[in-house]
Amino acid sequence: MQDQAKQEGWGHFKPTAMLVMADGTVIEGVGFGATGKAVGEVCFNTAMTGYEEILTDPSYAGQIVTFTFPHIGNVGANGEDVETVDYDHVQGARGLIVRAPVTAPSNFRAEKGFDDWLKARGVIGLAGVDTRALTALIREKGMPNAVIAHDPNGVFDLDALKREAAAWPGIDGMDLVPDVTAAKDYRWTETTWRLGSGFGAQNGTRFKVVALDFGVKRNILRLLAEAGCDVKVVPATTSADEILAMKPDGVFLSNGPGDPAETGKYAVPTIRKILEARVPTFGICLGHQMMALAVGAKTMKMRQGHHGANHPVKDFTTDKVEIVSMNHGFAVDPASLPANAVETHKSLFDGSNCGIALTDRPAFSVQHHPEASPGPQDSHYLFARFIDMMEKRRAVAVP
Repeated sequence: MQDQAKQEGWGHFKPTAMLVMADGTVIEGVGFGATGKAVGEVCFNTAMTGYEEILTDPSYAGQIVTFTFPHIGNVGANGEDVETVDYDHVQGARGLIVRAPVTAPSNFRAEKGFDDWLKARGVIGLAGVDTRALTALIREKGMPNAVIAHDPNGVFDLDALKREAAAWPGIDGMDLVPDVTAAKDYRWTETTWRLGSGFGAQNGTRFKVVALDFGVKRNILRLLAEAGCDVKVVPATTSADEILAMKPDGVFLSNGPGDPAETGKYAVPTIRKILEARVPTFGICLGHQMMALAVGAKTMKMRQGHHGANHPVKDFTTDKVEIVSMNHGFAVDPASLPANAVETHKSLFDGSNCGIALTDRPAFSVQHHPEASPGPQDSHYLFARFIDMMEKRRAVAVP
């Protein structure tokens, strides 16, 4: 590690940050961002852009992100790219690992340097790491539990860090939604961003949509608002009776972190009642897993998960292949899907399930992120599919 750091221009190398894994493996490097320590599950993300959106995605709660792209942070940071709804509450990744040192920001949208932004959000960075080797380790052995620590003086209690990493129970079996869900109901009216004008404001609505918040991203809400939805976001523990009393035209099940089976203990009964009421329902990411659990399917922990903006997925309803953004460490077991749940999307990387539609209810969900922030916009049509579903229900509704 020290030889590598010297070769890459770090000069005199003194470790000021380290990653200590549960099995005792230690990776040393140069710290940046916040100081201190944080424990989490180490994953890798293959996206070449969008590091700010990735780090503020609530679905990354409880995780430490290894970026495979070597140059992270060089375009700085700005308030527009934050995906966490609550700007002041840290609801994303606990730390990040990169190969190259962070340089001064070079982008016309930058409002501050990446290092200062990380310090303000309390996120720890570790640089000077062979991220290719770490990615290979994760692919071979799975996502490890670890502690990331940063001390500018390079003083660490290594034995204590090893004990902390080994003692952390891991995300499997952990409900992280309470850390990221809304504290109370609120309405969303901001629409999508455009160069030169920024974000738009909603001008008229057609459908009432209740969004059940498991850790929702801003751009999902923007696309719903852009499509003409009067969006009301509610906490994850909101009951089905409360939601149905709002008389929504549709219900949205958001993305989020943690083990879906644990969140499902309180969310699945709610979703079942919504489906039984035949309210059009659309789920993304954790929302997809929640819908699958609600109809009797099972979820399973993935070894390395899917994290990136270059994943090929086939939509069997259109027979097209899309490049999508993904961020999940659990997946729906396709073999457990009941007869009324048809598989609509599949990953072309590993064949894992990426979408379902119910044959007896107006409901569908996808594992990937069609709002694509960051990422391609191949799957934006899914929001139009949700709108079409609500239009059809309204057309046959009895006055």
